[in-house]
Amino acid sequence: MTSLSLNARPLPTPPAPPAQPQPSLRPAVLSDVAGMENLMAPFVTSGDLLPRSNYDLCRHIKEYVVAEGQDGAIVGTASLKIYSTELAEVAGLAVRDDQQGRGVGKALVQSLLVDARAVGLKVVFGLTRKPLFFIRLGFQVVEKEQFPLKVWADCARCPRQHACDEVAVALTL
Repeated sequence: MTSLSLNARPLPTPPAPPAQPQPSLRPAVLSDVAGMENLMAPFVTSGDLLPRSNYDLCRHIKEYVVAEGQDGAIVGTASLKIYSTELAEVAGLAVRDDQQGRGVGKALVQSLLVDARAVGLKVVFGLTRKPLFFIRLGFQVVEKEQFPLKVWADCARCPRQHACDEVAVALTL
């Protein structure tokens, strides 16, 4: 018969797994376009993003920020599409599957919000199929009809324009 000691020490706690390094954010450059296209492709296929041609990405490269992994690969991207002196849209937000849930999307959007404030914008909106992500960042659900410039610019060429399932979200800066 063995006796148990009441003074037994607890087993040591195993060390926490090492934190994965966070991707670094930076403005997009033209050499990123191919990586951005590859990153966005599955989201375009699923209908979560509107298609963006190579030409459009090149022409609007200054609107984009990218998240770059330790290996130099583009693991996230988003753009700030300015419509007027007061209004802009978070557009083209995509984060590679293996990076989702690690704060990459949040960091991209927060970076765009810093830029939006710096140029004096008053409202930033988005059209999304994942409104909860934006709500967690302080956005509120609003009516799409508040953004006629968006509807004129993009919705008219969207394949889902007559069966849109996106939710409009907005943040007043």
